[in-house]
Amino acid sequence: MAAPAGHLKVSRYFLVLAVILVALYALVFLTGNKKPHPKLGLDLQGGAAITLSALTPDGKAPNAASLDQARQIIANRVNASGVTEPEVVTEGNRNLVVSVAGGTNADELKKLVAPAKLTFRKVLESAPDKPTPGPEPTCGVKVAAVAPSPSASGSKSASPSPSTSGSAKPSSSASASPSASPSASPSASASGSASASPSVNPSQSAAAALKAQALASAQAKLGPAYAMAEQISDPSQADPNALAAFRTLTCTEVAALPAKMQFFVPTVTCSMLNGRDPGALEDDKDAVVACDQGGTTKYALDVAKVQGTDVASADNGYDPQNYPTDPWIVKLHFTGKGQGKWTALTQEAMQQQQQQQQQNPQSQGGAQVAIVLDNEVVSAPQIQSVIVGDAVINGGDIDEKNSKLLATQLKYGALPLNFALQDFETVSPTLGLQQMGYGLLAGAIGLILVVAYCLFYYRAMGLVVIASLAASGGTIFAALVLLGRYMGFTLSLAGIAGFIVAIGITADSFVVFFERLKDEVKDGRTVRSAVPRAWIRARRTILSADAVSFLAAAVLWLLAAGPVKGFAFTLGLSTVIDLLVVFLFTHPLVALLSRSSAFTTPRFSGLGNLRSDKALEAAALAAVKSPRFGAVRTKES
Repeated sequence: MAAPAGHLKVSRYFLVLAVILVALYALVFLTGNKKPHPKLGLDLQGGAAITLSALTPDGKAPNAASLDQARQIIANRVNASGVTEPEVVTEGNRNLVVSVAGGTNADELKKLVAPAKLTFRKVLESAPDKPTPGPEPTCGVKVAAVAPSPSASGSKSASPSPSTSGSAKPSSSASASPSASPSASPSASASGSASASPSVNPSQSAAAALKAQALASAQAKLGPAYAMAEQISDPSQADPNALAAFRTLTCTEVAALPAKMQFFVPTVTCSMLNGRDPGALEDDKDAVVACDQGGTTKYALDVAKVQGTDVASADNGYDPQNYPTDPWIVKLHFTGKGQGKWTALTQEAMQQQQQQQQQNPQSQGGAQVAIVLDNEVVSAPQIQSVIVGDAVINGGDIDEKNSKLLATQLKYGALPLNFALQDFETVSPTLGLQQMGYGLLAGAIGLILVVAYCLFYYRAMGLVVIASLAASGGTIFAALVLLGRYMGFTLSLAGIAGFIVAIGITADSFVVFFERLKDEVKDGRTVRSAVPRAWIRARRTILSADAVSFLAAAVLWLLAAGPVKGFAFTLGLSTVIDLLVVFLFTHPLVALLSRSSAFTTPRFSGLGNLRSDKALEAAALAAVKSPRFGAVRTKES
């Protein structure tokens, strides 16, 4: 039956809420892993922890300021969405311990803690990587880190040190692994400094000394093959058997070889080049050699004309024009000076390509600029014209997950230090199930007390409170599952505390509405006519109270850190859902029940007998004047 004119059409509100709930639970059960399990935090579920040791060329402890800066950058990367609550703490004077909730594996964590040094270099020459027959050569173990001394011989510098990863295979992600085969000793890199700031950089002389030491070790291993490699200018004319000794080099020794040798020697493969330490291409003033992430193409690269510091921001996106080959992209937005450098670099690449075509009209291919992250070329697009806008990275292994990772790395900048992986382990819940049980028990007690109070004080309207809390709980649960699945939100004990506090906020909305309703009934109105008047007055108060609560949660989330962010997030989420339930469920339900004579019975509703004395006298007088005599009736119609 349609509602009378002037009355609320409650079916519309219920329909909107039902559509929202159906949509939420359809996403819960039909997308992702299709399991209705919220993602729990480190304190409730446990997770993974990785210990990183800072690498410095001289083997000394890094500057405290640079270590703290690295800690903050890593925390920002891991917690890019602001809701995962990772733990990144300093241990001693050179170690960082990164703890993340859930089933994060070592590879995912290593990508997040990669130095992410970004450079843009003109491609001088490229050639396909053609591994020779036989076992795939890798860097082997790294050179043990020792302080350089004038008497150090090449053989001593090549002494192997324990490695946590025996091979250095090319990564399929958008960043090079920071420790493809890291040494347990603190200086496994031939060029360990990754910061452009001299104030936090170890001395360049120490880095140069270690590089010279690694080169001497390589020359001692290679013997006559080194002199032979110096004469190669065309890899197709090289004899792989005569150059087989290059297979025995460590990653540090490969990084110390001249760039020309890395490019032309066929037994220096992409798997070896991609396995170099992240600081191997540190010097922006050097021409270098790098491979793509798939390890299929070698690139001889010019000096870096544009650096990561010239990028103002980075974000990932989906480009339907590239579907289905490479739809995911990372767009780089340059600073004012950086934009000028990028435009000049593309112009220089175009001029070089035009000169090559003039000298050799048969030459094919266009100008290329390589975008290099740490040791790998993440993209080497062909430049068709001078670019005066942003740079776009796509192709290769850039998928949805890797584009987000790369954008996050570039957004928060490169680490001021290189790190070696010291340890990876799974960690148990820091609080455990018992503490979680206590938190849930506290929430249950609070919920029971609120329901009991409402049933005692508001009688039948207490049932409305129960139904509203059930609707709110169902909405919150679905939201938690989806936020954990798509935003990485992790529910910690602090988050549970936010929900417990929010129970009071939600109950407060009911109290405001019901008290306004009681006031209207006291003034002599029927329950049915009192509902719309009470709602208009209560709505303003509810909106004001929830706005203040949401603003408080937002400010706390922006200014706080760690678990407090989780508390603020759940408090704000509960406040928004409280408004949704009050407007779409509680108010329409009360309006619907007010049309029932059974609900408005004084003993059942607790409202009819609240009329003031003046209202009762007016009702009695009306009854006396009525043709039908009888006792004063207080039953609502």
